[in-house]
Amino acid sequence: MNKTELNQTKQLPTKEERHKLFGSVDPGPRTKPVEKDQMADLQNSRKDFLFDIDMVGISNVKHPIRIPSSMTPQIQTTIGTFSFGSSIAKGSKGTNMSRFTEQLDKYHNEGFAIDIETLKQFTEELAGRLKQTDAEVEVTFPWFFERKGPYSDLTGMNHADATIRVEYDQETGHDVTVSLTGKITTLCPCSKEISEYSAHNQRGNVTMTVKLTDDFNEQEIDWKAALLEAAESNASARIHPVLKRPDEKMVTEQAYENPRFVEDIVRLVAADLYEYPFVESFEVQCRNEESIHLHDAVASLSYDKKLERTQEER
Repeated sequence: MNKTELNQTKQLPTKEERHKLFGSVDPGPRTKPVEKDQMADLQNSRKDFLFDIDMVGISNVKHPIRIPSSMTPQIQTTIGTFSFGSSIAKGSKGTNMSRFTEQLDKYHNEGFAIDIETLKQFTEELAGRLKQTDAEVEVTFPWFFERKGPYSDLTGMNHADATIRVEYDQETGHDVTVSLTGKITTLCPCSKEISEYSAHNQRGNVTMTVKLTDDFNEQEIDWKAALLEAAESNASARIHPVLKRPDEKMVTEQAYENPRFVEDIVRLVAADLYEYPFVESFEVQCRNEESIHLHDAVASLSYDKKLERTQEER
């Protein structure tokens, strides 16, 4: 028996017969229209449906995007995770879900670069497409940047998680909130103080959520790089993808010279954000993955510069 005969000794039913064996049935009679203009449109039903809906839409939409950056690489392609939505008045039954992805595909075909001005235009057009007075879009993506060893200058790629949220309202215009989570090294001040030698350190995660001022200009300021600098410059040390021994010595000694509690981190980062003229309000959180505990250490604070000015004017 040759190899071909060996592989064909079992006589199988046809593919159609196999499908029927596992439950497939012949199509039934077709009585409903197939043309769009003849189909019932339940989502556009008009009636009193009891309550207005604050937001309805779709989420967890993954799509390739292009990211501009002031740091190397200056143009990068990555994956964005989108959420889209708008409000619905109680006189409408629902929204047209397909229009969210239609809008995304339109921008993708035009070379979708994720910058704030483009997303402002996107939300305004989306509101018009949905025949609503408001719309919102949020996109989260990994942002990559080159980092050199402090002594060797050997390069590697780090990344931070970034988010842009744009809300549009026909009467009030656009609100833009951005967020960045960067990783840092922290060395425990208490451990350094009480130990005869050494001190424990850990990786810290700093999340900054910032509402941008109306006059923010992304052509002048890369908000991603600015928030990253606020986190890293106040850490015990920065995170590096490539460290040779002289680099490691420098980073270790720098961390020892700059001990930080989570409380210290959020206050120092807040001070930098307070001084940024393009920041209207902010929230900072630091989460340390403790190296000598099973738990994490956390701290957070929030501040509204606009509220501060209002109180001063009274």
